[in-house]
Amino acid sequence: MQNKKVVIVSVAILIGLFLVGGYFYKQNKTDSYKKISSENAELFQRDYSLVIGPQDAKVELVEFFDPACGACAYYYPYVKNIMKKNKDDIKLIVRYAPFHQNSNYAVKMLEGARAQNLFTETLELMFNTQEQWIDGHVVNPRKLWIILEKSNLLDMKKLSVSMDDLLIDKIVEQDLSDARVLNVRKTPSFFVNGKLIQELSLDNLNKLIESEL
Repeated sequence: MQNKKVVIVSVAILIGLFLVGGYFYKQNKTDSYKKISSENAELFQRDYSLVIGPQDAKVELVEFFDPACGACAYYYPYVKNIMKKNKDDIKLIVRYAPFHQNSNYAVKMLEGARAQNLFTETLELMFNTQEQWIDGHVVNPRKLWIILEKSNLLDMKKLSVSMDDLLIDKIVEQDLSDARVLNVRKTPSFFVNGKLIQELSLDNLNKLIESEL
């Protein structure tokens, strides 16, 4: 009986140590991101980065995303709603992490659409038609081009010229480099005032934003 009590107490202590260790690990990760945020703000926002919302907003929401990412498409309307509800207090900084094969072509098209002031409309069209231009997690650039062409949303001649701009390749390269430094390994990845949401969920996203407002 005594041995049984010892075992139970030992297990309880181990569980407690595990939980405490997990807490301090997460706290250390958060602190490290805070340090990176304060010392290297450019990792979160480059001069070329698309920023939606007031520059002096109280909350800076950074999203690393892939236009071919299903989870990114899922979170998009929720992020859009959060931005709408807090339009004076949040700015969204859009960063690219094209992890899917050939996704860089989708990014080129998005940047071309941005040059025509149609970034949001084009992104929403891409998200709504993902199943038509992604084959087995691989982007089919031709199928996406046809979808954009049939939508009559963009000037396709201008889009073609924009996509040949080497600056877009440099943008993608820099965003991926920053993503590596910030240990971004999946999309979407959100940072709220420099803090990474490590266990992504709508609830955690809302809670962290609300805590910073």
